[in-house]
Amino acid sequence: MTAFLDLLDGVLDASMMLLALAILMALIAVVVLYVIDVTQNSQAIRKNYPVIGRLRYVFEHLGVFFRQYFFAMDREELPFNRAQRAWVARAAKKLDSTIAFGSTKPLNRPGDIFFLNSAFPPTKDEIEAHAATPLIFGDGFVREPYAAPSIFNISAMSYGALSGPAIEALSMGAASSHVWLNTGEGGLSPFHRTADCDLVFQIGTAKYGVRDDNGNLDIEKIAELAAIPQVRMFEIKLSQGAKPGKGGILPAEKVTDLIATTRGIPAGEDSISPNRHPEVTDADSLLDLIDRVRSASGKPTGIKLVLGQAAWLDDFCEAIHARGLASAPDFITLDSADGGTGAAPQSLMDNMGLPVASSLPLVDEKLTSASLRERIKLIASGKMINPAGVAAALCLGADVVCSARGFMLSLGCIQALQCNENTCPTGITTHDPKLLKGLDPTVKADRVANYAVSMREEVELIAHSCGVLDPKALSRQHAFVINDQGQPSPLDTFLSP
Repeated sequence: MTAFLDLLDGVLDASMMLLALAILMALIAVVVLYVIDVTQNSQAIRKNYPVIGRLRYVFEHLGVFFRQYFFAMDREELPFNRAQRAWVARAAKKLDSTIAFGSTKPLNRPGDIFFLNSAFPPTKDEIEAHAATPLIFGDGFVREPYAAPSIFNISAMSYGALSGPAIEALSMGAASSHVWLNTGEGGLSPFHRTADCDLVFQIGTAKYGVRDDNGNLDIEKIAELAAIPQVRMFEIKLSQGAKPGKGGILPAEKVTDLIATTRGIPAGEDSISPNRHPEVTDADSLLDLIDRVRSASGKPTGIKLVLGQAAWLDDFCEAIHARGLASAPDFITLDSADGGTGAAPQSLMDNMGLPVASSLPLVDEKLTSASLRERIKLIASGKMINPAGVAAALCLGADVVCSARGFMLSLGCIQALQCNENTCPTGITTHDPKLLKGLDPTVKADRVANYAVSMREEVELIAHSCGVLDPKALSRQHAFVINDQGQPSPLDTFLSP
């Protein structure tokens, strides 16, 4: 017993010594910080309130994370509120999506779109008897048209901006849910081909993955990619929602050896794309580029853009008619000014370009008036992560809707707003091995697939309530918009010029 007490006394003495040492080290740290703070001149708060003033910056950083859990209301947070994120989370986990006791969504917020239910919606038997027809891209104009099986697909996200495991999960989830996966401008990585999913290869302004040693388009590489059965279409990116008028930005710390090999650039250096394709200066040269890619690939080829100034579209349509319908892009992807998966200057992300709710009906009307709407398919992307957003885009003129951040949320994104810092806590937008270990591609692939399937099912539910059997039949007559006075206004008349 005496020996035990002596041992215990020794342990307590050692613990007290460690505690005293820790206190001494803390005091030394406080003194050092105090001296640093009172002698520096760059931050007034730290100079006037040494040591304690540092807490301001800690709270400022942590406020981003605490806000969404403790302080924000269900419908008030940006870029996505709790209600939007919660629906994605439930859909990805295949949980019950019903709610009770009424909606928390206000009914008088200007710009919001709601739907008009039919007095005679289709019955269950009529719905089950209906056979949906795929949307065909390039039919009659390319060697290998593409019959897209889904109206909802994965928008452009590059390997580099996203981690390898995240792309793997998207690839597997896309394959099992029969949606396409857009590669983004970063080229075709091994992770995109983890599963046998349909791929849309995006050609950015830097021509990553299809560039020669001088950064110019290499037609032979286009032909090589086109020989891969999974590559169904090619998309020439003119601009994207996060930064209209500026090229892609991938910080040097995210340019690993594999990313560099995939893109055809040096490792460990900032990967910055030009703000436009140097060879594209007007409508005719844009059609020339489309023709080069389509001729080399034999597959549907389109363009992606954020609409700003719209007068050039008239010249574009006139140039198409001068050359013939075969010269037209097989599709136009309209990104929204409120897109934002990529790193971008705040001045552009906050203030540049038209939101898709404005640009989509405008482009739809221009193509219709030019008798090109049947020839050119319209794809909408940008912040449509819930069924209502997708259905609204279909009403506004879209043939297909794509989402990037919706699928990021299905992967487990917590909206930490660190996509550009290589510190993503969920492993989605980082290449730090310590953070990647938390993302299991197999588990997340199921959630990607669940999200895609749930989205289609609920968009179909909205369409059926509106009285149509197929969501592709949704039009402006099936919805209304809240006007500036907070009153409902018919969507077709509200958007008419």
